[in-house]
Amino acid sequence: MTPINRTPPLGQPIFSPIALTVALCIVAGPCLSQASAQDSTQRFDRTLEQIKRERELRAEAGVPTTQRALIDIGGYTGFSIFSFDDSSGGNHTLRQWDINLYTTVNIDNAHQLYVRGRFKYEDWNAGDDSTGDGDGWQATLERGVYRFDLTRALQAYGQEPPDFNVILSGGRQLIHWANGLTLSQDIDGADITLTTRQVDLEILAGVTREDTVDFDSSRPDFEDHTKRGFYGGMVRYRPVPEHQLFIYGLVQQDNNNHDFDPDPLAAARAADPMHVYPTLPTTFEYQSWYLGVGANGNVGDHVLYGVEAVYEGGTGLSNSFDATISSITQTQESISAFAASITLDYLFLDANRTRVSGQLLIATGDDDRALSTSDTFGGNTPGTDDTAFNGFGLVNTGLAFSAPVSNLIMVQSSVSTFPLPSSSAFKRVQVGASLFGFFKFDSGAPIDEPTGHSSYLGTEFDVFLNWQLLSDIAFTTRYGVFFPGASISGDRDARHFIYTALTLAF
Repeated sequence: MTPINRTPPLGQPIFSPIALTVALCIVAGPCLSQASAQDSTQRFDRTLEQIKRERELRAEAGVPTTQRALIDIGGYTGFSIFSFDDSSGGNHTLRQWDINLYTTVNIDNAHQLYVRGRFKYEDWNAGDDSTGDGDGWQATLERGVYRFDLTRALQAYGQEPPDFNVILSGGRQLIHWANGLTLSQDIDGADITLTTRQVDLEILAGVTREDTVDFDSSRPDFEDHTKRGFYGGMVRYRPVPEHQLFIYGLVQQDNNNHDFDPDPLAAARAADPMHVYPTLPTTFEYQSWYLGVGANGNVGDHVLYGVEAVYEGGTGLSNSFDATISSITQTQESISAFAASITLDYLFLDANRTRVSGQLLIATGDDDRALSTSDTFGGNTPGTDDTAFNGFGLVNTGLAFSAPVSNLIMVQSSVSTFPLPSSSAFKRVQVGASLFGFFKFDSGAPIDEPTGHSSYLGTEFDVFLNWQLLSDIAFTTRYGVFFPGASISGDRDARHFIYTALTLAF
């Protein structure tokens, strides 16, 4: 039996170097007060990252391996409109133009250098800027990574490769650790993998891109000045080709600036009134470590599975919120938290390529926290363990709700299919739908928006359509609607998210 690729069949095209993407995104949401507008920024960023990764897969060509040396230069450009409501009912509208240019240098299929830059222009409606960056151009080096494969290098030069292989990648790269529950971030650093027939050893050392949106939205400049280091190792073991077991340890080091004026951030508040900073002197330091185990594989030709469980330890500076005092003494408290994810996929292996999937996600919370499940300000009560899980992964928690993986139980089911495989015009049309149920792990603990003591957070329904019209033209659209549950304290109207994109490649 052959292992089955876990990647969902999205009908993704292989594109030539230059692509033109026209996108329309509309987010309508419920509402946060201005005091939690930064949490809305985090949620929007999570959804955008999911969409951006899909777009990268569709817009960039694979590198041919038939030539000794290859230089591939390409790019794609896009126009997007975002309109979304925060949890206090305020609407924000953003128009965005972006140009993505990339180059790949491949020598002997053993040495590969990949560089991609993004030039983005943002145009907000007056008073709508939720990031504090204002209108204008922004330039970012999104990828800049060198990759070396020992086996391919030896084969290219006519030498017999050993029974093991070494793969080295260094630079700015996406690190998706295990199943993505603990870490899925752009990292500046090195990733080294030693592989044998049954065992792999992967070692990681690096820091986040500075413009990463941080999980602690009470920290100044959380949306564009993040400095966290990641150091760890993972062992993967394949007892048979169909199953892979893994265990890993990962240390997160907080390198952010921890020194603040006793008048807490007065200058920062004056310069950035859209951001709600702590009103008491607060020092930020969250040092965490993660020990995870899990497995991936297939049972027969139809069933795929993925399991990951992780324990989080470490220490964090506590600053619980008390409006009756004008100062507070912070204490260092231990972290003791847990998260787990189970996914199952059933492949019908029919002409329609139908797939049915399900997921159960669990992440602990902390009822000692006052304002948020992740923030230092209004965080854990001194003298108690912090039991709120806070990782750095990327898990799909719905287009419209997009909750953080903390104090959360999520049950999700989905189906996708190519409904007209015999039609010459519509054979590459794929449609799908997902249904989510969201609950608090601890009904008395907060999340990242105001809630009551009920466990039920709400239900979301998402649908999508992908259509490969021609070899160089693709269309995709996404729609999600979240119906708030009894625990949501703010606006109870449904939250909507719509995304549409047309990609032209040539």
